[in-house]
Amino acid sequence: MCKALNVSRSGYYAYSSRGESKRSRENRELLETIKTIHEQSRKAYGAPQITKNLPENQKASRGRVARIMRANGIRSKVTKKYKATTNSNHNLPVADNILNREFTASKPNEKWVSDITYIHTGEGWLYLAGVMDLRGRKLVGWSMDSRMKTELVSTALKQAIGRTGAGSGLLVHSDRGVQYASREYQKLLKKHGFICSMSRKGNCYDNAPMESFWGKLKMEWLNDYTFKTREEAKQVVFEYIELFYNRRRTHSTNGYIPPFLLEEAA
Repeated sequence: MCKALNVSRSGYYAYSSRGESKRSRENRELLETIKTIHEQSRKAYGAPQITKNLPENQKASRGRVARIMRANGIRSKVTKKYKATTNSNHNLPVADNILNREFTASKPNEKWVSDITYIHTGEGWLYLAGVMDLRGRKLVGWSMDSRMKTELVSTALKQAIGRTGAGSGLLVHSDRGVQYASREYQKLLKKHGFICSMSRKGNCYDNAPMESFWGKLKMEWLNDYTFKTREEAKQVVFEYIELFYNRRRTHSTNGYIPPFLLEEAA
């Protein structure tokens, strides 16, 4: 063997007696931790978030984590694109785009964004409306129904109000969908002294945080399932929003702190 490898016999025995190097052992142990964090996030986390979630005794650079992940075929899931759900072809009044892509907030209940998405089940579509606080990106309100009516978005907004106690002056942004432009929904906004803002027609980038959230929900959670019933889908959505996203999922916009913990620290 030594002759074939073109090394001396003494050199070979010296190498074999040394055992595993410290760096190699640390990388092997780090790999196991990376795998654990990756699996706990349902393969949602890439190198940046895994790096931020490493335990104190295994802190490593983002580059090192990325190299180990690449070498072992570990990667985050790929985001899929989804079509719009709301209908903007109506004659109801619409609001100006007051938010104007200013997606930062200095305090809770300063700016909310809202939207609707859909989930396929064996019983038909399940529609999900969400309300996000731009301070921390927490989902403060949400509702689900088999129909995409005004009640869907009103229920989500009412839940957000009940949970947060938001008051007059809050900016609430949405697209121009008929549900958000409806008299019932607009009456609810006025009742609480909220300011209405709407995206420009057909421009999903004006509501980018909610679009991003829907992508995460489907990419990180729902794409692993085939739902026979709407009730099955509802249970999984609840698990993602309340148990994972709001309380455990780290966010780069929060300095890699989950929304719930950022709220507690405020």
